Amino acid sequence: MIGVVRSISGTNVSVQLYKSLNSTISYINGNGYKIGQVGGFVKIPQGYVNLYGTIVQIGADAIPESLRNDTGVGVRWMTVQLVGEGAVGQPFERGISQYPMIDDEVHIVTEEDLVNIYGREKGAEFVSVGTIAGAENIPALVDINKLITRHSAVVGSTGTGKSTTVAGLVNTLLSAEKFPSSRIVLIDIHGEYGKTFKEKANVFRIIPENEHEKKLVVPYWAMSFDEFVDFTFGDVNDSDRAQIAEYVLRLKKLTIRQNPGKYDYLNADLITADTPVPFSLKRLVLYLYRLVFATHNAQPSGQKNCEIDDVFDIVNTTEEFEERDGNKLIGSIDPFVLPTYKATVDKHIYLAKVTVSLKRQLLQLLARMTDPRYDFILNPDVYASDEKGTVGSDLDALLKEWYGDKQLSVFDVSGVPSSILIDIVGIMLRLMYDSLFWGRRMPQGARERPLLIVMEEAHNYLGTNNDNRAAAVVRRIVKEGRKYGIGAMVVSQRPSEIDPTILSQCGTTISLRLTNSNDKGIVASTVSDNLSGLVNMLPILKTGESIIVGEAVRMPMRANVFFPPEALRPDSQDPKVVGKEDEDLKGWTKDLQIGAGDYSDITKTWRTQKTKVE
Repeated sequence: MIGVVRSISGTNVSVQLYKSLNSTISYINGNGYKIGQVGGFVKIPQGYVNLYGTIVQIGADAIPESLRNDTGVGVRWMTVQLVGEGAVGQPFERGISQYPMIDDEVHIVTEEDLVNIYGREKGAEFVSVGTIAGAENIPALVDINKLITRHSAVVGSTGTGKSTTVAGLVNTLLSAEKFPSSRIVLIDIHGEYGKTFKEKANVFRIIPENEHEKKLVVPYWAMSFDEFVDFTFGDVNDSDRAQIAEYVLRLKKLTIRQNPGKYDYLNADLITADTPVPFSLKRLVLYLYRLVFATHNAQPSGQKNCEIDDVFDIVNTTEEFEERDGNKLIGSIDPFVLPTYKATVDKHIYLAKVTVSLKRQLLQLLARMTDPRYDFILNPDVYASDEKGTVGSDLDALLKEWYGDKQLSVFDVSGVPSSILIDIVGIMLRLMYDSLFWGRRMPQGARERPLLIVMEEAHNYLGTNNDNRAAAVVRRIVKEGRKYGIGAMVVSQRPSEIDPTILSQCGTTISLRLTNSNDKGIVASTVSDNLSGLVNMLPILKTGESIIVGEAVRMPMRANVFFPPEALRPDSQDPKVVGKEDEDLKGWTKDLQIGAGDYSDITKTWRTQKTKVE
């Protein structure tokens, strides 16, 4: 016993500690217990039922208002917020059915009580992700069902161990013994996780740097029509957009006709420009180029432009180019060569009569088609389409690689051009969501085998005022994904900058150290009123220590998540400016001759967009 109840106000209980307590540590059955630790638990026995509360305040400020002028009461007080109860021999339950009375005894919570509160690992749904802080032999149990399907957020200031915590959580979820069919996708903005999971995951990069990595491709033809137009042509008016949609649809229908037997399950009359069917981008560009840039030596009077289907008959070698109308060449698809139009004919040159205004957009697209940074979209290796719409590998192979081949897929998008990074993340997430939405009843659908999507540095593309493709699809995932087996884990160092719609749907919050008042307020809004005192602990958490609250835990807990081995931790540690005396010289303590270094390797990595020199 450490004190008695002196005042009760709702769930707040004022406790006066005994003067006879001469030490802040008591020993019970050989174990030492600290008394009066903010965030710790106490119990108040009520016959066969124990009421449990968490300590939120210690000292003079915890004295009840009515007794603050009484100098004889001393300062040995604490405020306890009631959180739940448990009958003797029965498991702990949140909420209380009765209140204590004045002079009821207040007891230390022992290890046996903590086990009753937090539980032991029983069944497949509760899994240990770490240990309770201050009680290392008590597991921090998380309900995996609710962690995945009800979404979660991992937040913490930079340098608090956030990435390592995420790696530890993912490692736990990859347990081959407990979860042999787990399925996780990790969006890696800064390229931190490739080393961590190189043996366990498919790691995708635009330019692979070792044998563990695969080339990331996002085929243009798998995009929705709006995604495709925005990426390839950019800003176009509604009239031009409608015509491009018509051309794309005709090309997709042409693919179905030119590949008999492959798409027999499709009714060509029912597909749309959004249907993910391969088509030849070069054919589309060549047709539009003719419409926009063709010249004539006589004023056109409604002459018929070549049909898009006619482009299929284009000659395939530059030697066979055929001159038509005296001043233009028809061009080639394979190899891809644009037509060349003469500048002057008898001093009278007329442009073709066209209804599209795409000159600037076409030139922009042609520039991207020759830029190797965009090959992962416009020339996607085995997913590239020939002039007939035939591809070496189709969507089924792409989806299996992305989230079916291994338990974990890491998408390292650090090499994606910054101007399109957010859109590419949004397109990838949309492809995953749509495929699993429509395939939800299939054996590999997400209702049969749920998918967790982990989004690192989410504030970069899920901000409060962001109206981009990534934010739009993530809003859809957090609102509707639960029904189809798709869960989200949002990871950010600035939760106050995340779209409230997205963050409010995260049923579980794992918060590491936070010092910003706005960020703490976001976490406080996810904690019930009688546990709000936990938020005051956020600025003083140790590196790697976290407070876990929400639907996936029986009680909010202060926990240490299991970290991966040091050699396999994410590449996010702070560089050493100076080393300790017993360490090898590092950073500024190295004896380097200023100006004598060789920067040729830096130039090579910059130009090749690789972090290593081959």
